[in-house]
Amino acid sequence: MSLKSLASIENWPVPSASAGVVRADGTVLGTHGPVGRRFPLASVTKPLAAYAALVAYEEGAIELDEPAGPPGATVRHLLAHTSGLAFDEHRVTAPPGERRLYSNAGFEQLGDHLAKATEIPFAEYLRQAVLEPLGMTGTSLEGSPAKDGVSTARDLLRFAAEVQAPRLLDPRTVAAAMSVQYPGTKGVLPGYGHQNPNDWGLGFEIRDSKSPHWTGSSSSPRTFGHFGQSGTFLWVDPGAGVAGVALTDRAFGPWAVEAWPAFTDAVLAEVRGRVPRPPG
Repeated sequence: MSLKSLASIENWPVPSASAGVVRADGTVLGTHGPVGRRFPLASVTKPLAAYAALVAYEEGAIELDEPAGPPGATVRHLLAHTSGLAFDEHRVTAPPGERRLYSNAGFEQLGDHLAKATEIPFAEYLRQAVLEPLGMTGTSLEGSPAKDGVSTARDLLRFAAEVQAPRLLDPRTVAAAMSVQYPGTKGVLPGYGHQNPNDWGLGFEIRDSKSPHWTGSSSSPRTFGHFGQSGTFLWVDPGAGVAGVALTDRAFGPWAVEAWPAFTDAVLAEVRGRVPRPPG
């Protein structure tokens, strides 16, 4: 099965783009564009970093509820963007658990915490714990665990298959990570404004009833994933039984707000066996 809807990335106003869709069993339903090209991930780095943290948790190197980050915060707070740290500054702006403050600084402190706990630099731990076992040879972390990953669509499809049918982690751990942490917490979803609630799991954003949103109008409320300011996204839709990824070399902006939901809806319609009607 080859998804014709993936070809719509040709119409995106970007110099280059690559996309693909994969089932939980690892079956790639289709790809389009240079799937082996390396693109900066921006914040799509965070799910990879979170997965490494969950491996460290299962290995006993850390506990999710042990102190980490600012006073009173834990590993869980850092993963769920409720540590109280500011967006891109290592300063506290709220008590832990009170607000959903999306924070690059929080993931950087998470990386530092794991490096100390494992006595391995975080980029190397990520490579050993996640990238190498999944055969993600085109992926590397070249700085901050919040935003400095580089990867390919081919590699992200491997990761998306793993998240749907875990081999590196106990499925119960992954299910917990995709469950809402600190329910009812308000906050701003970058690029999409204030959301109440602004649901998040452990390193993965959860769609639920958010509006507006970067996924599709037909995406299941259980859909989870992440998008990046470099024009990248990864979503997993348990209702449809598939995951989609897209990488581009144009920064997120109004073009993505318009193009991404339509792309996702077309992919989901095709996966579900419904051919979307042409506009008009």
